[in-house]
Amino acid sequence: MDRTADTTDDLLRAILRDVLGLDPARAAAIDADTPLFGAMPELDSMAVAGLLTEIEDRLHVLIEDDEVDGAMLETFGSLSDFIRAKRGA
Repeated sequence: MDRTADTTDDLLRAILRDVLGLDPARAAAIDADTPLFGAMPELDSMAVAGLLTEIEDRLHVLIEDDEVDGAMLETFGSLSDFIRAKRGA
């Protein structure tokens, strides 16, 4: 994994921690296989909107409504892959 991927993952963990109010140790333990939407109680449909807005603001990407689906939010890895693709990394 390259440094850009590491940085993106670290930023995503920080965003999840801040938006969902996760304990720092819990956020740090999130890896590519960690299930998100439907498995993480804090990440309900209302929290998704806040999460995506924060990702757009902090990572300087635009997420179109038609890009948001269950596959993108299935795991931390799928979300990270989506964001890296949006950032051109």
